[in-house]
Amino acid sequence: MYADDETVRAILRESGDTWAVVGLSANEDRAAFGVARVLQRFGKRVVPVHPKAETVHGERGYATLADIPFPVDVVDVFVNSRLAGPVADEAVAIGAKAVWFQLGVIDPQAYARTRAAGLAMVMDRCPAIEIPRLS
Repeated sequence: MYADDETVRAILRESGDTWAVVGLSANEDRAAFGVARVLQRFGKRVVPVHPKAETVHGERGYATLADIPFPVDVVDVFVNSRLAGPVADEAVAIGAKAVWFQLGVIDPQAYARTRAAGLAMVMDRCPAIEIPRLS
């Protein structure tokens, strides 16, 4: 409902290769850790965004999206749905091209705001599932 295959393909293939992964930490048991690894295998630069600002998968982490000193193409969101809207707003503010809310991350108002700002958006899907499915 919140993204068709065409939008998913466009984000994966055309939006750019620098992905800020919000909620990514060095905790190997978290879904973000494994998904970030898949993104890297498919040629994406993964930038961890987490309050601890840890280095993950060889990439320096940042505490917030605003702290990243270079352009970000896609913001991939692994936070609780009630916290996701402000992250989408930050993605708009930093000039990202797209926002991706992971499986279970749902905020229809944030979706509407993000789309109204001109960004592509996917909600409640996982790029680690979509990349092989749509390749």
